[in-house]
Amino acid sequence: MKRVNGSKQDKATNRSALNALYERALPAKRTGPLYGAFPYPTKISPEAIALYIASHTKPGDTVFDGFAGSGTTGLAALLCENPSDDLRAEADRLGLQVEWGARNAVLYELGALGSFVGKTLTNPPDPKSFRKAANKILSRAERDTGWMYEATDPDGNKGAIRHAVWSDLLRCPACRRKMTLWDACVSLDPASIDSAFHCPRCSHETGFDEVERLTEAVADDVTGDKTERRARKIARIYGVTGKTRWSRSPTKADMALLDRIADEPIPESVPNVLIPWGDLYRRGYHQGITRLHHFYTRRNLIVFARLWELAGGYEHGLRDALRFWLLSYNAAHATVMTRVVAKSGQKDLVVTSAQPGVLYISGLPVEKNLFAGLQRKLKTIAEAFSVIQGRAGKVEVHQASSCAVDLPDGSIDYVFTDPPFGGNIPYAEISFINEAWLGDYTDRADEIIVSNSQQKTLTEYRDLLTTALSEVRRILKPHGQATLVFHSTSAEVWNALQSAYTDAGLNVECAGVLDKTQGSFKQVTTSGAVRGDPVLLLGKNPAAEKAAAECVWTIAAQLSDAALTLDLSEQTPQRLYSRLVSHFLMKHQQVPLDADDFYRWHDAHHTAKAADFAGI
Repeated sequence: MKRVNGSKQDKATNRSALNALYERALPAKRTGPLYGAFPYPTKISPEAIALYIASHTKPGDTVFDGFAGSGTTGLAALLCENPSDDLRAEADRLGLQVEWGARNAVLYELGALGSFVGKTLTNPPDPKSFRKAANKILSRAERDTGWMYEATDPDGNKGAIRHAVWSDLLRCPACRRKMTLWDACVSLDPASIDSAFHCPRCSHETGFDEVERLTEAVADDVTGDKTERRARKIARIYGVTGKTRWSRSPTKADMALLDRIADEPIPESVPNVLIPWGDLYRRGYHQGITRLHHFYTRRNLIVFARLWELAGGYEHGLRDALRFWLLSYNAAHATVMTRVVAKSGQKDLVVTSAQPGVLYISGLPVEKNLFAGLQRKLKTIAEAFSVIQGRAGKVEVHQASSCAVDLPDGSIDYVFTDPPFGGNIPYAEISFINEAWLGDYTDRADEIIVSNSQQKTLTEYRDLLTTALSEVRRILKPHGQATLVFHSTSAEVWNALQSAYTDAGLNVECAGVLDKTQGSFKQVTTSGAVRGDPVLLLGKNPAAEKAAAECVWTIAAQLSDAALTLDLSEQTPQRLYSRLVSHFLMKHQQVPLDADDFYRWHDAHHTAKAADFAGI
């Protein structure tokens, strides 16, 4: 049915509601089965995206995302059909004018992994059939290889390994004796990991840069060649007997088990592929890591390969869902990128997943029990499938470049997207571990990124992004709009984005902030990290003329002082930098300074204000 244009008053009301959506920071929680089903860098909660979609579209409309990642825009479109009570309540709290109902989505994702995840999650199988098949796979694999995780507790009772901590081997520069990194820097009760080397034999202390990391030459069963790798030794066993958890040092029985595992053949399903290292390669902790299987302990490589083989025995729909489940645990938990951290007040070290956005391997890598971990993951994924399965909206996922979209002109009602943030995260390189198991790899030629290894400068990044955003403009309907989420600490990256959407014929109509409750690893640890991603509403209307040049420090002071009357989250330097960026983009001016420069000014400004207040 053709929709009749509303009255001027209706349009004014809708504009007012949209302004409310962008004026305040929209929370994007990182919880729930849809968010937790698959780890993927920088993704946004589908519930938050659903609020944007529902506000900008009507039931039956089609949404496009040219940088779809793991498909959360598609999930968000599906959620609009029958939103949860929490989603409805958030829309009411924000005062949004929303007509709930099914929307459709077309997603383009260059990455092989992202498109696989998006296709599977937006078109899931029957959750009961999935659970049944997954449990059957776990049972069969555990029957074949469960002995690999057997262990006895400190009292000699039979139990199972929950996880084991391995340790790099070192040589003391003073006494020349060998030891584990664990012995040189870890203490328990309370738990701590010292940043300096302490020899337990001769008491020599120095920085780890002065300590030799030992290597060993070993036969590689997958390639048939010898390979040199970092020498490691198992340092601590964490297990469970019944419902009782325990930990202890390794025993002769543990060593005998590792010898038995060493005699087990590597399954033929293990991909024998070279790693196409790029910007994430580090000569130190990646020493000897040249092929996919080098990211695994022998035990976990055999177990994961057996599970992968069993999943391949099912028909297409269930097979993809089962592989989705296995890959959701693979890179983050099944490899030696899993790690331990010391948290204040804890008696023992805390196990955590691989650091998102990098391929870091700790000197204390963790080997997890895959059966226990996948059993827990199964529940989350089945719940996610249950949320989405049976919805009326249609989601198409294309593994293709956003620079060449096969859609007619003026066919899309609304766009929601978050393009790559300059050189922040090399998605193709990060996804390689999972893509190798799928046997399908990302074509990096059109990857929109700043990358030394790909010889793509900011100019190439800007040009590719301009092409992609030109496609966005082409496929949008005459009055269609695009919401773009972006994150960068670099003024020149922001200015490259501005140049790209301007040259593509798009214009900033409104700006806001998406408040992610927990940043990715790089957003948390990168110098000058920005908390809360700026959100730009782009339209096809001609851009207004640039406003008169403004003094950045005057604007910074105005924003900082105004925030004192607002919520504490608005007073953080990270949030203020996001607001500063939005201010200049709204004025069609270039962003004048990096986040680091702003933070230094912010510290000085508040120090001066505090001194004035104290009468100094």
